[in-house]
Amino acid sequence: MNVMRSSYRPFKLAQQFLNFSADASGKLKEIEQMVKNNKVVVFMKGVPDAPRCGFSNAVVQILRMHDVKYDAHDVLADESLRNGIKEFSSWPTIPQVFIDGEFVGGCDILLQMHQNGELIDQLQKAGISSALLKEAVEGDKKNDK
Repeated sequence: MNVMRSSYRPFKLAQQFLNFSADASGKLKEIEQMVKNNKVVVFMKGVPDAPRCGFSNAVVQILRMHDVKYDAHDVLADESLRNGIKEFSSWPTIPQVFIDGEFVGGCDILLQMHQNGELIDQLQKAGISSALLKEAVEGDKKNDK
């Protein structure tokens, strides 16, 4: 009986590994579709109306300043999404921001891009007009009068 148990266990472990691999592969394909189907995607802790970490909140605030519409996904609600996005982007931390299918980075990178104006450029390349750019242009027009 011990022989049967010992030979059965590796098979069961191998089967569990194959099931895990299939699930992970499916999650990566799902993430790929999320990123492809939306101009801006944020994988965050919590939701935009109730972020559950300061870094996710900072990303939400930056995108609000630019008045950018985006698709948000709460990684705390789905452990496979939390692990899958880290594997998909090869980036270990959350939040993660994608613009026009391209991984931009996390909170620190988005903040830096916001501060130096690169975020406006990145959004324009994706066909998105930043509210901050609109405000600056309108302000210039008022000053010219």
